Amino acid sequence: MPRPARAPTLKEIAERAGVHISTASRVLRQDEPVDGWSESARRVLAVATELGYQRNVWAASLRTRKTTTLGVVMPRLIDGVVAMTYQGIEEAATRAGYSVLLSSPPDDPDAQRRAAELLLGRQVDGLLLSSLHTPGRAFVDSLPLGGVPVLTVTRHAEAGLPFVVGDDRLGGALAARHLLERGYTDLAVIAGPAHATTAGDRVRGFLDALAAAGAPIAPERVVASSFEVDGGVQAARTLLDRPDRPRALFAVSDTLAIGVLGVARDLGLSVPDEVALIGYNDIPVAAQLPVALTTVASPARDIGATAVRHLLELVNGREAESVRLPVELVVRVTT
Repeated sequence: MPRPARAPTLKEIAERAGVHISTASRVLRQDEPVDGWSESARRVLAVATELGYQRNVWAASLRTRKTTTLGVVMPRLIDGVVAMTYQGIEEAATRAGYSVLLSSPPDDPDAQRRAAELLLGRQVDGLLLSSLHTPGRAFVDSLPLGGVPVLTVTRHAEAGLPFVVGDDRLGGALAARHLLERGYTDLAVIAGPAHATTAGDRVRGFLDALAAAGAPIAPERVVASSFEVDGGVQAARTLLDRPDRPRALFAVSDTLAIGVLGVARDLGLSVPDEVALIGYNDIPVAAQLPVALTTVASPARDIGATAVRHLLELVNGREAESVRLPVELVVRVTT
């Protein structure tokens, strides 16, 4: 059937599909296919596709007061793990018929507030917040949401606000158990920033697993840092450039671990013969380093996609549970 030069009308689609115009309208208003659709509904879709029908998003938004747009505040987008999480967000939103408005401000609360307010001013249907600073609930409560649902991703706030994150406590515990199983007992942690729940949960899981095994470490063996390579460099110098250096390190991100490898090289320390190392996230370069990095793999892309699905539950007036997605240890040369 030749496609008309102009856009087809609902009446034309209904007539060719052999259904009432209200049926065609109801089918074409759906954001995505529904399991168990009738044969007539499937005919409507087939005819609409054949005629080149495209849903008028703006007209639909006037009718439903929805813009089919999600807002995302995601600092540190140049970080490979963050970028992969956003890829999952974009793909899942597109599949659901939604577009995404992204703002990637600096990783500080004031910049994130301005970004969130800008997106809310664009009438987004829902808001994903990444990289919350603790305590996060007060920050979210202070936003002019006006009923717009919010879900946090990668980091979480206190109880009561839904989130989708990796199981960072489990990841920290996996790292601790692995080092103990390999016979390392003189351990230290490069802990990341105190404002990030990702860092805090990983450290807590690591320390709790050590305590449960009867191998706690001294507080001075837990060194705070940024998430950047330079943070790993500074923390590693504090821990390794001394006679009583630890035998193994857990860094709460792979970028921190890369900084540790640089310091070990500069100090003439062999990895893993003189110092072992575990990172976190399993960024693509981790397996390609001169000494391949043992790390905890976090499902960044799945976190983003799951966050969109749960946010859309909230957008549609349903409840959404918080989720901690599973992580796994990837053993390589550094341990």
